[in-house]
Amino acid sequence: MRNFTFFEQAFRDHRSQLKLVLFCTTVSGGGLLAYGEAVAASEPEQKKKKVVVLGTGWAGTTFLRNLNNPRYEVHVVSPRNYFAFTPLLPSVTCGTVEARSIVEPVRNIFRKKKVNAYFNEAECVKIDAANKKIYCRSNINNNLNVKDEFVVDYDYLVIAVGANVNTFNTPGVVENCHFLKEVEDAQRIRRTVIDCFERASLPSISEEERKRILHFAIVGGGPTGVEFAASLHDFVNEDLVKLYPKAKDLVKITLLEAGDHILSMFDKRITAFAEDKFRRDGIDVKTGSMVVKVSDKEISTKEMKNGGEITSIPYGMAVWSTGIGTRPFIRDFMQQIGQINRRAVATDEWLRVEGTDNVYALGDCATINQRKVMEDIAAIFKKADADNSGTLTVKELQEVLHDICERYPQVELYLKSKQMNNVADLLKESKGDVKKESIELHIEELKTALSNVDSQMKFLPATAQVASQQGTYLAKCFDRMEECEINPEGPLRFRGEGRHRFKPFRYKHLGQFAPLGGEQAAAQLPGDWVSIGHSTQWLWYSIYASKQVSWRTRALVVTDWTRRFLFGRDSSQI
Repeated sequence: MRNFTFFEQAFRDHRSQLKLVLFCTTVSGGGLLAYGEAVAASEPEQKKKKVVVLGTGWAGTTFLRNLNNPRYEVHVVSPRNYFAFTPLLPSVTCGTVEARSIVEPVRNIFRKKKVNAYFNEAECVKIDAANKKIYCRSNINNNLNVKDEFVVDYDYLVIAVGANVNTFNTPGVVENCHFLKEVEDAQRIRRTVIDCFERASLPSISEEERKRILHFAIVGGGPTGVEFAASLHDFVNEDLVKLYPKAKDLVKITLLEAGDHILSMFDKRITAFAEDKFRRDGIDVKTGSMVVKVSDKEISTKEMKNGGEITSIPYGMAVWSTGIGTRPFIRDFMQQIGQINRRAVATDEWLRVEGTDNVYALGDCATINQRKVMEDIAAIFKKADADNSGTLTVKELQEVLHDICERYPQVELYLKSKQMNNVADLLKESKGDVKKESIELHIEELKTALSNVDSQMKFLPATAQVASQQGTYLAKCFDRMEECEINPEGPLRFRGEGRHRFKPFRYKHLGQFAPLGGEQAAAQLPGDWVSIGHSTQWLWYSIYASKQVSWRTRALVVTDWTRRFLFGRDSSQI
C-alpha cells in the first residue's frame, strides 16, 4: 500500500487558501479525492483600542452601560466592584433601605454587552499622561499583608473617580466626624446611631451625659445634610423611641449651615418651607454658623452674624456634609498637565481634559471650562463675514447663529433672558432702533452687542444627574468616533477649518428633589414648577425606583420600602 499521494504536499503548501481538502490513499489501484473551493486568506483582525475607565460611580457606570462599539476593549479600575445608588444613602443610614438593595456588581452591568470589558479591584495612584499609563495598587491584602501594584497602559483614559469630602482643613473633622459619600459610610452611621441609644441606656450614665450622647449634629445644609436630618428625625420618632422610651425627651438634632439658608440651590419657596417644617419638627436649624473646630465631644462654631462669637456645642455623633474636595492623585495629575490651583480637572465642552488628546474626565472630579465668546470674537466675525466686506449684515450673522449658539450656549441663554427672538434684536440693542435690513456692523460693534453674553456662563452642579448625562454623552461619542472623523456633526470651528467631530455636551436639568421627612418632599422641576407635600414624596418614590440600574435593585428597594411601611425600620446594628 502506498503512502499519501502528492495531494498531501499540495495541502501543506496551500493550506491557508483551501477551505476543505479530503484525500484518501490509493486502495486496490484506485483513488478518491474530494475537495472544497479555494478561498482567499482572511485579513488580520484590526487591533481594538484600549479604553481604561477609572471609577464605578454615576459617570463611569453610565459610560459603561451605554458604550456599545465592539471595537473597544474596556478595562475598569476601581477600589469598589459595584455601583451604588448614592441618592438613597441617607435611607441606608436609618434602615429604611438596606445597603445591599442599592448596589449592583459592576460585572453584572457589562457581562452581557458586546464590548469586551475587564475589571480590576484597585485604586489608581498615579496617571502618566505622557506615556499613556496608569499606576494602580490593589486594595486587597494578600497573606503577606502587602498590596499588589501594577501598571495599565491605554489608548483612551476616562477619569470618573468622583471626589473626596471637603473638610476645608477644619481641625478635628477627619478624626471625629462621619461622612456620607459611600455605602460603608452609611453603614457606619447606622451602627453609631444605635450605639448612641444603647450607651445612653446604660444605668451608669449621668443625665447630662445622656443629653450629649443623644445630640446628633449635621454640618452642611445642602440636599444630603437636609435629607439625612429628615431621615434621622423620622427614624428616632417613629421607631427608636418605641424601643428606648426613656430617650424620647433627650434626643436633639441640630443642622449647622454657614450660609443664610439651607437648600440654597433650591427655589426660595422650598427653602422657606424646609426651614419652617424642620423647626416645627423640633430640628434645630442654625444658619450663619461656621464650624471652626471639632473635638471628640464638642463642635465649635463661629457665628457669622453676631460679631464672630465662638460657641461650643456638645454632641454624641456628628455628620459632615459640606462640599467636595480633590483626590490626591488627581491633584498630582493636574500639576502634571499644568492645571494648578484648581478645584477639579478642567475639560473642554467635549469632556476632554485640557492639555491632553486622549484623556477624558467627567463627574464630580471634573468641571467644564466653557469657552468665552469674547475670546473668539475676531474668529467669529471673520467666519461670519462671508463676502470679506469688513462688516456683517443680519443675514450673514443669522447663517452662523445656530453654530454660535451650539458652540457658545451662553448666547442662547442671553437671548432668552432678554426675551429676544433673534440676532436682529440683539443688534438693535447696540445699534439703536433701525430697520433690520439696514443693520451692518463692524467688529467693535459686534463686541458691544455680545459684551454681556458671557455673564450667563454657569458651572454645573456636582450631582448624580450631571455625571449620568456626561457618561451617556461620552459613550455616544465613543460609539461614533470613527464615523464622525469622516462626517463631523458638530458646530463650525471658528478658530479653524471644518466642523468639530461632535456636538458639545449640554446638560439638561430634569429637576431635583429634597425629601423633608414625615412622608413629605419638595421638588423643583423644569419650567420653574415647584411641588411640595405628600404627593411629591410619592413622585420621589416612583422616580428613584425607576432609576435603579437593574430589575434586581428595583425589586429590593420597593421591598424595603414596603417592609418599612408594614413593620417599621430595622434598628439592629447588622
